[in-house]
Amino acid sequence: METRELAYFVAVAEELHFGRAARRLGMAQPPLSRAIQQIERRMGVVLLERTSRSVRLTPAGSVFLAESHKALDAVAAAVRRTQRAGRDVPRLMVAMKPDGDAGLLERIMPVYRRDPDAVEVEVVVCGIGEQARMLRDGRVDLAFLHAPHDDLGGFDTELLLTQDQVAVLPRHHRLAERAALVLADLDGEPFPRWPGTSAHEASGPEVRDAGQLMQLVALGQVVAVVPESVRRHPRSDVVCVPVLDAPRSSILLAWPERTRSRAVAAFVRASTEAAAGGRVIETVADR
Repeated sequence: METRELAYFVAVAEELHFGRAARRLGMAQPPLSRAIQQIERRMGVVLLERTSRSVRLTPAGSVFLAESHKALDAVAAAVRRTQRAGRDVPRLMVAMKPDGDAGLLERIMPVYRRDPDAVEVEVVVCGIGEQARMLRDGRVDLAFLHAPHDDLGGFDTELLLTQDQVAVLPRHHRLAERAALVLADLDGEPFPRWPGTSAHEASGPEVRDAGQLMQLVALGQVVAVVPESVRRHPRSDVVCVPVLDAPRSSILLAWPERTRSRAVAAFVRASTEAAAGGRVIETVADR
């Protein structure tokens, strides 16, 4: 199987329309259709159900789409990491969403700079849910991820911090004066739709970054349950109320499995030491 064939299938599977997929790929539709048919013959399974009006993934097609994404990301990651390794000045790329480190990075960096294996660090600030994808496709070397929300498959991780969660509400919300809440108190409220979730899972608008979320809360369009580190940046137009029965949220430092980079191992050591208040912890990257 060639990566070109995987890219053909991914385009059709995501567009669910051969014409749109062909335009996206910059090719004619007939050879694209023949390529998909050839893939199905070689694999011995039907990946797409086609009618005169629609194209739909079969169960096998859904599995192949997920695995094709992984394979294409792995190829892209191999190229990007090799190119970075060949730079005259090595650099470590670290991804996080705004305030996704809960303030840990400012404690990590002084510890990291003292390590003999440290290199220059570039922090890439991204939207909600983008860190794991950037780590998988090789755009970054490490990322601050959040459990249970982010997919940790394929990564080694170190737990840095666990937090309680709070409800972020407009200043004049009916629950804003409460000392604490339970999740049932928020029944019927409009919640934001995070990237990658469907409109059936939340009634509010899609939210891609923390700034947009806070603005929508202030306007009364959504309420949200988020880690309590949001209190680090107070706003006068929203309030944060503890949610007693919300699951705790964890911040983890993640990097690709089987990484053998000394600079990555040094950053993981510094992160666990800083998160533990100076206590040195052996990390997976060292073992």
